[in-house]
Amino acid sequence: MIRSKSSFILGLASGVAVVSLIGFLVFLGIFMRKELGITGNTDGQVAEVVDNTNDDEPSDPAPAKPDSGKPVTVQVAKDDHIRGNKNAKITIVEWSDIQCPFCTRFHDTMKQVMKTYPTQVRWVFKHFPLESIHPYAQKAAEASECAGKQNKFWEYLDVAYANQDKLNTDYITTIAKDLKLDMGKFSACLSSGEMASKVKKDAEYGQTLGVQGTPGSFINGINIPGAVPFSQVDEMIKAELAK
Repeated sequence: MIRSKSSFILGLASGVAVVSLIGFLVFLGIFMRKELGITGNTDGQVAEVVDNTNDDEPSDPAPAKPDSGKPVTVQVAKDDHIRGNKNAKITIVEWSDIQCPFCTRFHDTMKQVMKTYPTQVRWVFKHFPLESIHPYAQKAAEASECAGKQNKFWEYLDVAYANQDKLNTDYITTIAKDLKLDMGKFSACLSSGEMASKVKKDAEYGQTLGVQGTPGSFINGINIPGAVPFSQVDEMIKAELAK
């Protein structure tokens, strides 16, 4: 009887210890996820997100994530770069990071869109460099704007995305040389940092609309959820054309 009672107490104590250990491990896991900034979002279509710990990146305001079902008003500025028919019925505005791998995929998608809908879609490009994870993104964005001063913005962008694995400080200049830009003007523009404010303005405006990762895009104000394939964008375009 005494042995049975002792066994019962010992078993009870062991059970309590096991439950306590499990509870501690669960708590530790939750704590570590918070510390590392890990969330439950597993959407593989948007790989790059804003790191709000970097003060050099846009931080104000902090909007909600865009609702893909509710159109928003997206302004197109006079100095924005537009590819396609400027009076097209469909406007796709893209916020992108030149060093973002998922943006390269979406860039190819958008080139296919423009080939398929040359007069019905206009493509507006805005910058959203994530410097905390892409060290050359900011300067590459500025370089594309400097190329734009010589009417070679889209050409620069196409080469940069097609050769993203080569992107570094030297290659940013090599692209300009290959495009036969006036290197004196290009170098002066890039070294002065005069285009930094344009890049910053793009990114900050994107954040006001809820852009939190790249690529972040809208088709006639409707959110495009990440680096989606051509087939998905094509469906959205057809739906807008049918309205």
